[in-house]
Amino acid sequence: MPADLAVIGLGPLGLPLAQAAVAAGIPTIGYRTGPETGSLSPAELRRMLSEGFRTATDPAELGRVRTAVICAPTPRDADGGLDLSQVEKAARTLAGHLRPHTTVILESAVCPGATEEFLLPLLEETSGLRAGRDFHLAHSPSRVDPGSRAFTPANTPKVIGGLTPACTESAAAFYGRLTDKVVRARGLREAETVQLLETNFRHVNIALVNEMAVLCHDLGVDLWDVVRCAETKPFGFEAFRPGPGVGGHSVALDGAGRPGSALRMVELAQQVNNRMPGYVVQRAAALLNEHGKSARGARVLLLGVTYKADLADEQGAPAREIAVRLMELGAAVSYHDPHVPSWSVLDRPVPRADSLYEAAADADLTILLQQHRTYDLQGLSVKAQLLLDTRGATPTGAAHRL
Repeated sequence: MPADLAVIGLGPLGLPLAQAAVAAGIPTIGYRTGPETGSLSPAELRRMLSEGFRTATDPAELGRVRTAVICAPTPRDADGGLDLSQVEKAARTLAGHLRPHTTVILESAVCPGATEEFLLPLLEETSGLRAGRDFHLAHSPSRVDPGSRAFTPANTPKVIGGLTPACTESAAAFYGRLTDKVVRARGLREAETVQLLETNFRHVNIALVNEMAVLCHDLGVDLWDVVRCAETKPFGFEAFRPGPGVGGHSVALDGAGRPGSALRMVELAQQVNNRMPGYVVQRAAALLNEHGKSARGARVLLLGVTYKADLADEQGAPAREIAVRLMELGAAVSYHDPHVPSWSVLDRPVPRADSLYEAAADADLTILLQQHRTYDLQGLSVKAQLLLDTRGATPTGAAHRL
């Protein structure tokens, strides 16, 4: 059966979209832009394949679909901006086979203006077609919550912004097959800026509560109880919780990629959040010292090295920087994570604890970095000599909290 949809980029954005499309009965192919890894389980991938999903290796197949969605990753480059090389690769591949009347949608995170100023010329120059006349072009900010059981593509509203009103309607017609609600933005830039606002909202609020965590520790105040009480307010407050750092694929953007457009609050939030791994190590060293031990030579066990609970994705996880800083202090670092069978830091393999409770009992300090469902935190708090909980997940009084 010929495919209706091509998902270009099979990483954390593309695979969930392909999964939702297959579940909606849309014949779908996937095309890789690089060595991407997503967050779907092997069972979910097998189910998709059994329902007709397949990966395409011949780019000519991209020219036989009605809709092509670019979901290529846009990681940070050396200067801190977004690296659009994978988007460029995807665009050039698609453009070489683009047919009239195709709807092209960009879901990759980009700065406002990139769909029209970066993607559009790539598609037009190679294909010889004109966006808005010969093919539809739109942007839809990705709203993927990896591992979430509550929020799926079906019940998460989708924002659409097109180059022209017809482009918007064509993209809306596609997403209307996947989700209960489609929200039309005024245009491409408004849709692009939605993701800028949503991502920065998360980072700024995490930075605020991270600063509160440091302040509350200095004051001897239980921040976790403060948040518990504050979130009972039915208006004007949304609960965020501190942690050892901010991971994930959605990076904070401190500007719109243009001179003079930096967002000062986002810059400050990045500084605060980037300091958290160092603060965790500082707290770890202080705890060891309080119990008559030095960080040098201490056995430190890290629990959970992924960026989000119950996922195997390590993108941006603070565990790596924390391990490096501990090693620099002379600590002997090991780790446990049910989703990560092997882990390397500074090109050296980190010993993996096979027996979790024995490892916690043997370690001078255990640091909970990620709260995986399989962890019996009550049991760990009993077994561990010292437990630093950076997630506020252990029972009150059972561990030292961040």
